[in-house]
Amino acid sequence: MKFSDGYWLLREGVTAAYPAEVLDVTEPDGADADAGALEIHAPTRPVRSRGDLMTGPVMTLTVRTPMPDVIGLTLRHFTGGQPREPVFDLTGSEASPLLSHDDDHTTLTSGALSVRVARSGPWRVEFRAHGRTLTTSGPRGMAILRDAATGGHYLREQLDLGVGTSVYGLGERFGPLVRNGQVVDIWNADGGTATEQAYKNVPFYLTDAGYGVFVDHPGKVSFEVGSEAVSRVQFSAETQELTYYVIHGPTPKDILRRYTALTGRPALPPAWSFGLWLSTSFTTSYDEETVTSFIEGMRERELPLSVFHFDCFWMREFHWCDFRWDPRVFPDPEGMLTRLKAKGLHVCVWINPYIAQRSPLFAEGRALGHLLRRPDGGVWQWDMWQPGMALVDFTSPGAREWYASKLEALLAQGVDCFKTDFGERVPLDVEWSDGSDPERMHNYYTYLYNRTVFDVLRKHRGEGEAVVFARSATAGSQKFPVHWGGDCEATYASMAESLRGGLSLGLSGFGFWSHDIGGFEGTPTPALFKRWLAFGLLSSHSRLHGSSSYRVPWLFDEESVDVLRHFTRLKLRLMPYLYDVARVAHEEGLPVMRAMVLEFPDDPGCAQVERQYMLGPDLLVAPVFSDEGDVTYYVPEGTWTHFLTGRTVTGPRWVRERHGFRSLPLLVRPGAVLPVGAHADRPDYPHAEGVTLRTYGLERGTEVTVRVGDTVFTVVREADTLRASAGDSPAPWALAAGDRVTRAAAGTGFLTLELR
Repeated sequence: MKFSDGYWLLREGVTAAYPAEVLDVTEPDGADADAGALEIHAPTRPVRSRGDLMTGPVMTLTVRTPMPDVIGLTLRHFTGGQPREPVFDLTGSEASPLLSHDDDHTTLTSGALSVRVARSGPWRVEFRAHGRTLTTSGPRGMAILRDAATGGHYLREQLDLGVGTSVYGLGERFGPLVRNGQVVDIWNADGGTATEQAYKNVPFYLTDAGYGVFVDHPGKVSFEVGSEAVSRVQFSAETQELTYYVIHGPTPKDILRRYTALTGRPALPPAWSFGLWLSTSFTTSYDEETVTSFIEGMRERELPLSVFHFDCFWMREFHWCDFRWDPRVFPDPEGMLTRLKAKGLHVCVWINPYIAQRSPLFAEGRALGHLLRRPDGGVWQWDMWQPGMALVDFTSPGAREWYASKLEALLAQGVDCFKTDFGERVPLDVEWSDGSDPERMHNYYTYLYNRTVFDVLRKHRGEGEAVVFARSATAGSQKFPVHWGGDCEATYASMAESLRGGLSLGLSGFGFWSHDIGGFEGTPTPALFKRWLAFGLLSSHSRLHGSSSYRVPWLFDEESVDVLRHFTRLKLRLMPYLYDVARVAHEEGLPVMRAMVLEFPDDPGCAQVERQYMLGPDLLVAPVFSDEGDVTYYVPEGTWTHFLTGRTVTGPRWVRERHGFRSLPLLVRPGAVLPVGAHADRPDYPHAEGVTLRTYGLERGTEVTVRVGDTVFTVVREADTLRASAGDSPAPWALAAGDRVTRAAAGTGFLTLELR
């Protein structure tokens, strides 16, 4: 939200008060006080006489550290209001802050990060690490603002941007990857992928200057990223209290590790979920015969399929959601699911948190008090998506249990997972059962919704088997994977915007991401479909899905069948590598699909690259965005190897190539040891069985460890020999530089080493 009118003036009706100086610094006491916290009282006018002490406003600033290298500041104006719910679920750790005071400054230090507050002279709050300033809140940055036109009361902060600093994140956003110059409102909306709106809004941004910032406010936060004050990031909210955390790196990976330690790390999805998903599509007509024909068509064409997904019309029209199979087209759902499971498939069904008026659950939920209510006590309803629909009130434990019981019945039938659609259009003119503030619940609703579904799956399918396919999200939702990009068009432009959204989400703490292969709105041309197949099968998760047309490849052309087979098998053979990357996402909070800046923060050529990505640490993927196959991509320093051809490319430089439909730039990082599986028919095979360790440009004296399942391989390049050992194996296996392949027992299968 913009408050200023140029450099000197405020917009009409806006008044502002800025901290002018420090009156005093105290250490809060009491049962709720944090050890090592500071409380600072800052008048908004210079105190020259006792008369200046008689009026306000006064900014109260609390400084605390929830974990090492993370420092939080809470800005308060009036403190007499009732606590406002909900709040983000944060997890801290032992921080042991250090406090120091002198005549000029008060400093709190946590790990390598310090915040220094000027006690004399102009107002200044400075964040420092390793002897340098990361960012600063200077004069007229922090503010209490009022808007006479709306009656709104806002708290604002402005943090300096260094020259050349790039800002990333703020959720899944589909515009340019670098946020500088953009206006971003953290407000979930069902706006598709072609607008400034987003399904997944996260009030966290990451910079390439050694720090990130998380605004701990679940409601609407407005960011002006170098767009109102062009050398600052501004954020504001309509509130009396606003907390933000500065998170030190120094690298972008370190920032993500600490941010996800604070807000939560993704669960590890089951290996089967990394295979190919096929959907009925959204509004198409289908029955069991249609579904069977698709599955048999895939089998006959030797297209490995892992998951079949039933979209919304598995339920009867105007009945969403009653969680009952439409008896006109699925008269025997239990038998059908048994037949699908016998084919080795997992089953996913579409759900949402909306209850249509015609659904029998509407009357049931209303009687039990499980539906969201208006202030007058009636059920909140509208006619979008389903006539007369209501929302489940997930703030109520009873409503969560009620909703979960409906899902449990589906799990008992044989369903394995759920596509948790919608959850963005949450109204404000309502009363929540737990008294939550409607503005703060608008974004937070998706967290409760997806947590409810994920917990049901974890309870009944077991730890490590729970997976959802979610569209909406907020901070912390990364704990409940997987998320997909929403409604994109069947165009190359939309394919590119989808990629930008996924990379932005990865830079916002989310480990797993997918998208609708071929685009959702409209029907792709055969060429576009084939290009999107390559991109989709080299993503975290891979799903064929559309709106009003099917996505089975033979409906496009026979070459599409070959392309799908080629890239599905490629992904399945990469599972030993991909599943270890997934483990890192689970344990460290680093995404599977990584923006180039995350892996190469010191390479200025990577700062704004957004049409390619790293798939884990060692594979560079550059999707092709044209029928002809022309693609331009950036290669960082070193000699990289095309995985599909063995040809090498040396960087740093930009490369232009032309690729056929069965190819794209897929480069292996120099110095990598890439585990390649022996199976290409399913994702959940024993990954260490028959694994091939491919080495790429290992320099002499280099030692690399590779984890495949429960086995850790160590590969050492000596003068003219490559040696490998597995786990506690007493004797290494050696491969002379002039040889190509050697084999030795490794666990239950065989290890193959390839020197490249």
